[in-house]
Amino acid sequence: MMIVRAALAVAVAIAILVAPFAAKAQEAGKVARIGMLTASSSPFVEAFRQGLRELGYVEGRNIVIEYRSTDGRDERLPGLVADLVRLKVDIIVASSQGAVAARQATTAIPIVMPIITDPVRLGLVASLARPGGNATGLATQNDELPGKWLELVKETLPKVSRVAVLFHPTYDGGVQLKASEAAARSLGVRLQALKVEHPDDFANAFAEVQKNRAEALVVSSSGLFYAHRTRLVEFAAKHRLPTIYHQSEFVVESGGLMSYGPDFRDLFRRSATYVDKILKGAKPGDLPVQQPTKFELVINMKTAKALRLTIPQSVLSRADQVIE
Repeated sequence: MMIVRAALAVAVAIAILVAPFAAKAQEAGKVARIGMLTASSSPFVEAFRQGLRELGYVEGRNIVIEYRSTDGRDERLPGLVADLVRLKVDIIVASSQGAVAARQATTAIPIVMPIITDPVRLGLVASLARPGGNATGLATQNDELPGKWLELVKETLPKVSRVAVLFHPTYDGGVQLKASEAAARSLGVRLQALKVEHPDDFANAFAEVQKNRAEALVVSSSGLFYAHRTRLVEFAAKHRLPTIYHQSEFVVESGGLMSYGPDFRDLFRRSATYVDKILKGAKPGDLPVQQPTKFELVINMKTAKALRLTIPQSVLSRADQVIE
């Protein structure tokens, strides 16, 4: 009997000692489920996946990604987010309005934002240094970019006086528009602000650009504009309108004239590090929001020639990429 009791005691002791390690092994073998919201199919998704691979995550083996796209229609966001919440994903990866919709739907599931404009004003984080809630990620500096866009327009077209700007107010609450207006005043340019909230608004905006005889166009940052980039570039080409965009894909892939902004692929790749840290136990509220470190100016000389536009050497010399 004493031998039996001793054996039982040893067995219990071993079980107590082994249990934490067994639990950790089980946790380590868990397949993480990530929900990813995008405005459209985009190369940025691949950049995010690349970032995950660099950290040891392989889809179908130790991670599963549930992809959801609005196809440029923000009204679809609540339903898509609700679907991800029902699936009980471990993390939601979403930018801009997608991040806002995710935060409205859940305060429990961590949210990683590859791109977000002023997350403090949007109520997504308490501060960049100490987010405090269930969201963190990378914040773009959209209050500074409009000034750069207009400066490049003015430097490329020294005599320009009328510039139209397409803006999406619900994307950033009008931050880019206010910055554009301030920059226009300092540069002595008359700004025509055209609000676009929905794909159906493009036709009216295009008509206003023509009616007011804009000499150049600025397409500000928005997932909606990215989703309809081909349409925007075709309009600019048809009406021989020099246009600057916020992402290089408008120029490299769609044939636009010029772009200046953060390297969005780099932002999505870097967002994978947040996913990794959260899956390993970090709280999103403890992970500071970072800002872009790479900005790029891209110029398409083919488009410039089609517009019979001479790009000044002072602009060309600063370009990160020139498409001949």
